[in-house]
Amino acid sequence: MKFLRNLLASILGFFIALFLLFLLFVFIASVAGSSNDVEVKPNSVLKLDLSMKIKDYSPKDKNPLVDALGFSSSGLGLNNVIAAIENAKSDDKIEGISINTTFVNAGIAQVQAIRNKLVEFKESGKFVYAYNDFYDQKNYYLSSVADSVFVNPVGLIDFRGLSTEILYYKDFEDKFGVKMEVIRHGKYKSAVEPYLSNEMSEANREQTTSFLKSIWSEIIEDISVNRELSSDVLNSVADSVNGRTPQLALDNKLIDGIIYEDEYEGKLESSVGSKPKLISLEDYVKAGNGKIKSSSKNKIAVIYAQGQIFYGEGTLDIIGQGLINKAIRKAKKDKNVKAIVLRVNSPGGSALASELIWRELELAKKEKPLVVSMGNVAASGGYYIACNADKIVAEPTTITGSIGVFGMLPNANELANKLGINAEQVSTNKSPNYSLFEPMDKRFYDVTKKGVEETYKIFVDRVSSGRGMNFEEVDAIAQGRVWTGKEALANGLVDELGGLNDALALAAELAEVDDYRVRNYPNYKKELKESLKLSPFGKSSKQEVLEELLGEEELRAYKAIKDFKNLRGIQARMPFLYDIK
Repeated sequence: MKFLRNLLASILGFFIALFLLFLLFVFIASVAGSSNDVEVKPNSVLKLDLSMKIKDYSPKDKNPLVDALGFSSSGLGLNNVIAAIENAKSDDKIEGISINTTFVNAGIAQVQAIRNKLVEFKESGKFVYAYNDFYDQKNYYLSSVADSVFVNPVGLIDFRGLSTEILYYKDFEDKFGVKMEVIRHGKYKSAVEPYLSNEMSEANREQTTSFLKSIWSEIIEDISVNRELSSDVLNSVADSVNGRTPQLALDNKLIDGIIYEDEYEGKLESSVGSKPKLISLEDYVKAGNGKIKSSSKNKIAVIYAQGQIFYGEGTLDIIGQGLINKAIRKAKKDKNVKAIVLRVNSPGGSALASELIWRELELAKKEKPLVVSMGNVAASGGYYIACNADKIVAEPTTITGSIGVFGMLPNANELANKLGINAEQVSTNKSPNYSLFEPMDKRFYDVTKKGVEETYKIFVDRVSSGRGMNFEEVDAIAQGRVWTGKEALANGLVDELGGLNDALALAAELAEVDDYRVRNYPNYKKELKESLKLSPFGKSSKQEVLEELLGEEELRAYKAIKDFKNLRGIQARMPFLYDIK
């Protein structure tokens, strides 16, 4: 009897402890929530710092405890940044914007979209100033939109034109006896080129030079307008690196003044008329200014497809047919959703997953207008899922196209021979198999090649049908070739140049609605137990830990290797994840 009483007391105590723990979490969440309340005060200046990772879409976590305890993923959504600047335009408490960002952690197309919104902000009559200790090219491109640009007396302006670098591994493979077996279609499909050669092919050099020049011309044209300098003058400054010291930058009219930070604060005070209250972009978004408010019942669904494409469910940073197709079906079923905008920021990936998403979009298009908005990159598989839209809108600097496919398998036969390893196979049938330790069988190559060719044909057929072109016309601009948005407009791969807001306006026009509000998809929910798995570094995700240990550049290389290990099946993937500098 005593044992039973003690057992019941223990069980009761356990549930009481759980209840008290729950109350503690609720209390912490409420305290954290109240501390996150941000008040925008009169005479405020919005401080634009884009050193935090800018994603196309960075939704607030649906689990309130995850967000309140600070475990939500870091980063700002481009949609929030654009909306915040739009709201600041008509906010009586915001006097102007101060651009203070050491680095711009965003792609060039994203930077161009933010810059264009700042141009609109200036038209309201409010000021935009920029100050920094030094400017890299992306930061200067953004900051050059300002009424006045200032730099620290010992700073510099890095303004030298665009370049990119690609590593080649052929000699490395020969030396160590491990190589990549490659089957591809498309003379420009250079994703596999570094494994086949030790130098850049003429075809790859042609396309890389072409899109770099196209992007640079956009940057130069934009800077030219705001700095009132001709393109020839700006290119001459870049050629001679005449922004490398503050005085050279001032002499060549890249900046308006050489001052210290306290002197810059004085200029802000003069413009406002009193000591300004600086409010960060993050806090301004937290204050409820990260979206455009509307009471309209009409909705336009924006479905964000960002990251590489892998077969499976998908995450916030990986496109999987699971989450994306679920979002498409939800938008299709919602009677208040009058049109769908697919926002694509992807270098591609799994051809199978791309086809599954394409099919779901094809079904949705039969019921509601479908418009695609392209971000930094919408290439290969990223273009595959975009090609059947009613209209495609791209930024001039978007990287797109890359209509081509490949298959690639590692082979360690030579290394195995050097190490004295012999592999023997036993099979029940005569069908060709692949072994890591044996040379690729010709029959296996032929079968795989047919699969690649068939996938390429399907890809081109999808583009041909979606763009109203015949197979030969698409094939002529396909072959894995990469284009910028500006070039893609000229060859028929996109319909208009512009940003997400332009795509929304076009979708509203096709749906014949005058007013609407935006509904973002997909929904992401992070489990609290997952968030509580903190690292010794105080970080709440593996990526944050790795970034702390490795740094951003090394993390990018690590992720590329990790993603390569996860590749399955035939790939519709960008030539490289270009790092344009």
